[in-house]
Amino acid sequence: MAPRWLLGLWGVVAAACAAAGGASAWSPGTATFYGGADGSGTMGGACGYGNLYNAGYGVNNAALSTTLFNDGASCGQCYAITCDTSRSGGQYCRPGNTVTVTATNLCPPNYALPAGGWCGPGRPHFDMSQPAWANIGVVQAGIIPVQYQQVKCSRSGGVRFGIAGSNYFLLVSVQNIGGSGSVGAAWVKGDKTGWIQMSRNWGANWQALAGLVGQGLSFAVTSTGGQYIQFLNAAPAWWQFGQTYTTYQNFYY
Repeated sequence: MAPRWLLGLWGVVAAACAAAGGASAWSPGTATFYGGADGSGTMGGACGYGNLYNAGYGVNNAALSTTLFNDGASCGQCYAITCDTSRSGGQYCRPGNTVTVTATNLCPPNYALPAGGWCGPGRPHFDMSQPAWANIGVVQAGIIPVQYQQVKCSRSGGVRFGIAGSNYFLLVSVQNIGGSGSVGAAWVKGDKTGWIQMSRNWGANWQALAGLVGQGLSFAVTSTGGQYIQFLNAAPAWWQFGQTYTTYQNFYY
């Protein structure tokens, strides 16, 4: 594990770069919707958040095409999306409206369609919850051209750690991250161990090949924005698999 002062320095550099560069540029893409009028069909998904309300994300969410999903590294990131009236299909826009969504799922290619369909390789596409999509498009259209950019995530409360696995394997879902919204690196520490580096298993789930049952757990996370936080004593020694533990700290970048 890198020294804390070095990780902190990386965070300062990342913040300075963000301040200097401002928001990312708008890029062209497309958007559809799924999950029904109440968004209930968007729960779960390839990021592994389960119930999106319990994980802090709610109904304004989207499944990303392979190009944007980045093998799960984009899980939790936030995107501002607006309908593009200048392109074909723009007549179905709700002009002047922008909605911010969280990446919570993968929209896989459909190779029964040419080039894998709208979520095929090379296509930046958002399959949004219907309630989020309806802010920017006319539902009857089904698909609209959009402009999008990654933006800072604003979250309520602290980072949450959902724990699964077995006696000798820990699988942790890192949820409700503010700032950049996504995890760049993660560590876990038991009461009787040093810091153990974790690796991404799938989506927003990070794994450690360690037996930590019966030990209180602390976590350390570096966001993709470069900020490093230690979440000390995040779960008590009597923690259980299938439970989620909420902290009071969160990320700014």
